[in-house]
Amino acid sequence: MSQELVQLMPLILIGVVFYFLLIRPQQKRVKAHREMVEGVRRGDNVVTAGGLMGKVTKVREDNVVQVEIAPDVKVDVVKSTLSEVRGKTEPAAAAAAPADKGGEKSGGLSGLFKKK
Repeated sequence: MSQELVQLMPLILIGVVFYFLLIRPQQKRVKAHREMVEGVRRGDNVVTAGGLMGKVTKVREDNVVQVEIAPDVKVDVVKSTLSEVRGKTEPAAAAAAPADKGGEKSGGLSGLFKKK
Protein backbone atom coordinates (compact mmCIF):
# COMPACT_ATOMS: atom_id res chain seq x y z
CA MET A 1 0.00 0.00 0.00
CA SER A 2 2.73 2.51 0.88
CA GLN A 3 4.61 1.57 -2.30
CA GLU A 4 1.59 2.69 -4.38
CA LEU A 5 1.32 5.94 -2.43
CA VAL A 6 5.00 6.71 -3.03
CA GLN A 7 4.50 6.13 -6.75
CA LEU A 8 1.52 8.52 -6.81
CA MET A 9 3.26 11.33 -4.87
CA PRO A 10 4.98 12.88 -7.94
CA LEU A 11 1.66 13.04 -9.79
CA ILE A 12 -0.05 14.62 -6.80
CA LEU A 13 2.80 17.12 -6.45
CA ILE A 14 2.57 18.02 -10.16
CA GLY A 15 -1.19 18.56 -9.75
CA VAL A 16 -0.66 20.91 -6.81
CA VAL A 17 2.03 22.88 -8.66
CA PHE A 18 -0.21 23.21 -11.74
CA TYR A 19 -3.05 24.47 -9.57
CA PHE A 20 -1.00 27.20 -7.89
CA LEU A 21 1.03 28.26 -10.95
CA LEU A 22 -1.55 27.97 -13.75
CA ILE A 23 -5.15 27.44 -12.71
CA ARG A 24 -5.46 29.80 -9.75
CA PRO A 25 -3.87 32.86 -11.45
CA GLN A 26 -6.09 32.30 -14.51
CA GLN A 27 -9.18 32.22 -12.29
CA LYS A 28 -8.09 35.53 -10.71
CA ARG A 29 -7.66 37.13 -14.14
CA VAL A 30 -11.09 35.92 -15.24
CA LYS A 31 -12.66 37.29 -12.06
CA ALA A 32 -10.93 40.67 -12.49
CA HIS A 33 -12.04 40.86 -16.15
CA ARG A 34 -15.63 40.01 -15.20
CA GLU A 35 -15.65 42.75 -12.54
CA MET A 36 -14.15 45.25 -15.02
CA VAL A 37 -16.81 44.44 -17.63
CA GLU A 38 -19.63 44.66 -15.10
CA GLY A 39 -18.31 48.02 -13.86
CA VAL A 40 -18.08 49.73 -17.26
CA ARG A 41 -20.25 52.83 -17.53
CA ARG A 42 -20.98 55.73 -19.84
CA GLY A 43 -17.97 57.98 -20.42
CA ASP A 44 -15.30 55.31 -19.86
CA ASN A 45 -12.52 55.01 -22.43
CA VAL A 46 -12.21 51.38 -23.50
CA VAL A 47 -10.13 49.13 -25.73
CA THR A 48 -11.74 46.15 -27.43
CA ALA A 49 -10.10 42.81 -28.11
CA GLY A 50 -9.85 43.85 -31.76
CA GLY A 51 -7.85 46.94 -30.83
CA LEU A 52 -10.55 49.57 -31.30
CA MET A 53 -10.34 52.44 -28.84
CA GLY A 54 -13.26 54.66 -27.99
CA LYS A 55 -15.57 56.14 -25.41
CA VAL A 56 -18.64 54.34 -24.08
CA THR A 57 -21.77 56.29 -24.96
CA LYS A 58 -24.43 53.81 -23.87
CA VAL A 59 -24.53 50.68 -21.69
CA ARG A 60 -27.41 48.33 -22.48
CA GLU A 61 -28.76 45.48 -20.37
CA ASP A 62 -28.19 42.77 -23.01
CA ASN A 63 -24.37 42.72 -22.50
CA VAL A 64 -23.80 45.27 -25.25
CA VAL A 65 -22.18 48.70 -25.00
CA GLN A 66 -22.19 51.42 -27.61
CA VAL A 67 -18.70 52.83 -28.22
CA GLU A 68 -17.92 56.04 -30.10
CA ILE A 69 -14.70 55.38 -32.03
CA ALA A 70 -14.71 58.70 -33.94
CA PRO A 71 -16.93 61.77 -33.92
CA ASP A 72 -20.44 60.61 -34.89
CA VAL A 73 -19.24 57.01 -35.47
CA LYS A 74 -20.74 54.62 -32.93
CA VAL A 75 -20.47 50.83 -32.88
CA ASP A 76 -22.13 48.22 -30.70
CA VAL A 77 -19.65 46.01 -28.87
CA VAL A 78 -20.27 42.91 -26.77
CA LYS A 79 -19.12 43.64 -23.22
CA SER A 80 -17.03 40.48 -22.92
CA THR A 81 -14.82 41.61 -25.83
CA LEU A 82 -13.63 44.66 -23.87
CA SER A 83 -10.02 44.00 -23.01
CA GLU A 84 -9.24 47.15 -21.06
CA VAL A 85 -10.92 50.16 -19.47
CA ARG A 86 -8.37 52.93 -19.90
CA GLY A 87 -9.96 55.96 -18.29
CA LYS A 88 -12.61 55.47 -15.68
CA THR A 89 -15.03 58.32 -15.32
CA GLU A 90 -14.94 60.05 -11.98
CA PRO A 91 -17.93 59.99 -9.63
CA ALA A 92 -20.16 63.07 -9.75
CA ALA A 93 -18.75 64.53 -6.51
CA ALA A 94 -15.15 64.36 -7.78
CA ALA A 95 -16.08 65.77 -11.19
CA ALA A 96 -17.65 68.81 -9.51
CA ALA A 97 -14.38 69.67 -7.68
CA PRO A 98 -12.65 72.87 -8.83
CA ALA A 99 -9.98 72.52 -11.53
CA ASP A 100 -6.30 73.48 -11.12
CA LYS A 101 -5.59 77.19 -11.09
CA GLY A 102 -3.67 78.63 -13.99
CA GLY A 103 -4.91 76.02 -16.47
CA GLU A 104 -1.68 73.97 -16.26
CA LYS A 105 -1.39 70.28 -15.61
CA SER A 106 -0.01 69.32 -12.25
CA GLY A 107 2.38 66.48 -11.57
CA GLY A 108 4.73 64.71 -13.94
CA LEU A 109 7.68 66.52 -15.45
CA SER A 110 5.74 69.70 -16.28
CA GLY A 111 6.72 71.17 -12.90
CA LEU A 112 10.42 70.91 -13.75
CA PHE A 113 10.19 73.04 -16.86
CA LYS A 114 8.11 75.96 -15.61
CA LYS A 115 9.40 79.43 -16.33
CA LYS A 116 9.77 81.61 -13.28
